[in-house]
Formats: sequence, C-alpha cells, structure tokens
Amino acid sequence: MKKVVLTGACGFIGRHAIDGLIRRGYEVHAISRTNFNLTANAYWHRVNIFSSTQVENIFQAIRPSHLLHFAWNVEPNSYMTSAENFHWVRASMEMLSSFQKNGGVRTVFAGTCAEYDWRYGYLTEQLTPCQPSSYYGICKNSLNAFMNAFCLASGISAAWGRIFFLYGPHEAASRLVAATVKSLLQGEPAVCIHGDRYRDFLYVEDVADAFCALLDSSVTGPVNIASGEPIKIGELAKTIAYYIGNPELLHFEAVESSRGEPSLLCANVERLLNEVSWKPRYKINEGIQKTIQWWQNYLN
Repeated sequence: MKKVVLTGACGFIGRHAIDGLIRRGYEVHAISRTNFNLTANAYWHRVNIFSSTQVENIFQAIRPSHLLHFAWNVEPNSYMTSAENFHWVRASMEMLSSFQKNGGVRTVFAGTCAEYDWRYGYLTEQLTPCQPSSYYGICKNSLNAFMNAFCLASGISAAWGRIFFLYGPHEAASRLVAATVKSLLQGEPAVCIHGDRYRDFLYVEDVADAFCALLDSSVTGPVNIASGEPIKIGELAKTIAYYIGNPELLHFEAVESSRGEPSLLCANVERLLNEVSWKPRYKINEGIQKTIQWWQNYLN
C-alpha cells in the first residue's frame, strides 16, 4: 500500500488534502506540531519538524513511500520577511534525507509564485526566470534547487508545486478574501485597495486536490498550482459583497502601488492541465459562496 507522510496536516491547505489522498489509495500519516487528530481517516503523529531526532524516528517507524510537504511559517504579517524561512530550508532538507534513508520514492513540496520575477506578469514554469525579492521567495526557491539536486542524486521522483493566490475555509482572518467576508457578514465596512490589480485565485480545496493529483502522477519539476484565470481584486470583492447582500458596505481606496507589485500576476497552467491531467472543480463564484457559508457557520 502507498504510504504518505503529510506535513502541515492541520494547516490551511494540508487539512484539505487528507480526503484527496485517501481517495487515491494512500495510507495517510498526518504530521502536526500543535493541533491534532482532525479526522479519524488518517494516522496522526505529533512531530516537531525542527527536531531531527523526532523526524528520523517517525520516518523509521512509518517507512513511507511518498512525502507531501506543506509545513512552513505562513503568518500573514511576517512570513515574507521572517528569518524563520531559513530554518525551514534546513529542516525540510533534513526531513527529505530521512525520507530517502527509509525507502521513500516520490515527493512533492509546496513552493510559491513569489519565486518568480513578477515583472513578467504571466508566469510559466520553464520560461519565466526566478528572481524572488523576499526571504520567503528566496528560501523556497533555494529549497527547490536543493531538493532537485538531492532527489536526482538519490533516485527519488520529485515535483514542486508553485502556489499562487488561494482562499477558502480556515484562511487567516487578515487575508484579503477572509477579511472582506468577515467584515461584510458582521455588517462592518470592508475596504478594498489595489482593486484594479489582476490576480490568479484558486479555491483551497482545489489547491489541495491539485497537489494530491501531482503527488499521484509521475510529473517532475515545477508545476504552477493556480486557475490560469486572473480576476481583478475589485471584482472579487464585488462578488463577495453581492453574495452577502450588502454591497453598500464595500469601499474602494486608491493606494499608490508598492515596489514590485505588478498589475497582473497569472499562471500558465498547461503543465497542471495537460501533464498532471487535473482541472479545478470550483469556479470562482462557487468557491466564494462556499467560503461565505463556512464563515457564517464559524461566526455563529
């Protein structure tokens, strides 16, 4: 039986990946440092990934064939510039080494669109140069290079999923979609800035399922995890207000663009569609409605 270790299993994406892995025939071993046992369908292990001893012990005990690595520091107000990003590179490589020593054969790591040179706008895996401008992007891009070299030398099949912009249940309340939904549901004004920028959004359940499909494929190298259909941030906010029913509470403010923030960020998703043979389940309107419903239940 295929055994997978899933890191970040209680996180925004990881919690949504468990069912997709089980559907594809995996015995799921979910790793978490804090929260625990979200579902009875997986084997849960409390592991601190920064402890090489704990990591080595759990890989020796499980001997997984597959590894799906989401765990990282993604605190909304600090993750782009946090020095903790550098520690995650080391911990991730030590974990990959433990995976290899205990018989691992296939792994997928979560990367980010922040690895790319954003000046290009339309971002393609094999064409767009990587020129990250944040600690987060630099460390993810470096980890991708280290992982590829290690896996090539070790005979491990490896892919790297570059996540673009996502939203959905369990998102941090300060993020764009979550903050807008929460404010409007509570009858409070919601302010939208940079409303004329185009961004590539994908519902979190689709993001998780795309990673599951990528892991279960033989595709290697970087793969964009996105919709390929950019939407104006302002239009996204208007869609949220429309479904909640109080568009009068949505306000737009013109703010000078910060350095390095382009008007367009969109993924080329040909590899995801054609090589992984995966496509999204949810359109943007459906994802927004599911997100609103989750927040309504959460706030009540």
